Amino acid sequence: MTINAVLLAVIIMLGLSLARVHVVLSLLIGALAGGLIAGLGMTDTLNAFQEGIRNGAQIALSYALLGAFAVAIAHSGLPQSLAGAVIKRIDAGGTSGMIKYMLFAGLITMSCFSQNLIPIHIAFIPLLVPPLLLAFNRMHIDRRLIACLLTFGLVTTYMFIPYGFGDIYLNQIMLKNVGEAGIDVSNISVTKAMAIPALGMLVGLLVAVFISYRKPRQYQQLAIDKEARDAVVEKDALSKTAADAQTQSKMKTIVALIAIVTAFVIQLYTDSLLLGSMFGFGVFMATGVVKWSEADTVFNDGIKLMAMIGFIMITAQGFAEVMKATEQIQPLVDGAASLFAGNKAIAAFIMLLIGLIVTMGIGSSFSTIPILAAIYVPLCISLGFSPLATVAIIGTAGALGDAGSPASDSTLGPTSGLNIDGQHDHIKDSVVPTFLHYNIPLLIFGWIAAMVL
Repeated sequence: MTINAVLLAVIIMLGLSLARVHVVLSLLIGALAGGLIAGLGMTDTLNAFQEGIRNGAQIALSYALLGAFAVAIAHSGLPQSLAGAVIKRIDAGGTSGMIKYMLFAGLITMSCFSQNLIPIHIAFIPLLVPPLLLAFNRMHIDRRLIACLLTFGLVTTYMFIPYGFGDIYLNQIMLKNVGEAGIDVSNISVTKAMAIPALGMLVGLLVAVFISYRKPRQYQQLAIDKEARDAVVEKDALSKTAADAQTQSKMKTIVALIAIVTAFVIQLYTDSLLLGSMFGFGVFMATGVVKWSEADTVFNDGIKLMAMIGFIMITAQGFAEVMKATEQIQPLVDGAASLFAGNKAIAAFIMLLIGLIVTMGIGSSFSTIPILAAIYVPLCISLGFSPLATVAIIGTAGALGDAGSPASDSTLGPTSGLNIDGQHDHIKDSVVPTFLHYNIPLLIFGWIAAMVL
């Protein structure tokens, strides 16, 4: 296991990321190192990497449309209205704890809804969070806590609630692959299987809120904050002096809600976020909230908004393809299996730990599950784990590492909104905090689930 190419590639990638090398370069160098260590040669390694990039083309298009849909929602004024309401509450009532915790609850709710009710995934973050930076700074809120709040909603929702992204992760990917690997999943409740691991995520959230980041943290009031306040003041002035503008704002809000419902229904019936986003954007255009003459600009802004995140996710697909091509994921598991020799407690821990390593390298729980299920299901059967415990192990192993991976959208999303003024480092302020507060309790509670189910 010490010279396993997959393990070394992930270590190299993570080490470079922590050393402040750009995530894209870290993924590329890690993939090349893994391929060469496995003996693929430079040509085969690059071919595998390029094949993974081609497989990531749909991801790029999906993120582009999600970005366009999110920009259209911003165009309707919803994020600015929310930010304005929060700032006015602060101005009226000071920086009371009640307002702060209401803001926390709102961020968690929106983050959860983005995975199922309003399927725009992380696209809401760079639109909703920047206008709120003024409020965060006024209340001296540690942005590492905000990253933890957002990541909690992004990860816990899909790993526990079988709806929206959760339906894709739990039913269409996990149960499908577990069933194909040899276990009858017809009577398995994924919610029951993942309840204990989800409780671990909640414990991590509570630790972040009430222990780790409860102390005030100072940030500079930079230009972005002034722009946010100016936008709020301007909006308030218009609403007080122009009844027509207020009516138009209400109309745009209604259209935004219709567009969100449309995107949700289309996504529900087609299982396609791409189509849902496209139809949602179409509602904005058809109603004139986004004028035909502005459509290109709004769409281009959406692409710019999500371009970096989409590019990192595509690179992660190339990294994952190289890891598969090394054919050393199976030896990694076999080597771990030889260490526990029939001991279920040790076996469960090692399987979860390997899931953490693989997911952190790939950056996507959804891509990890098919790899792990084919290997873990026969292993769990041979060790005597129940079908429910097997599902808990695989579901947790896949989710482990999503929070805390430099290439995961669960960390890239929060950074995209919190670092708009250059005061939030991706690795130190998003990756490390979410890794510590979610991966450690998820590993512990996932192990408990494997033992008691």
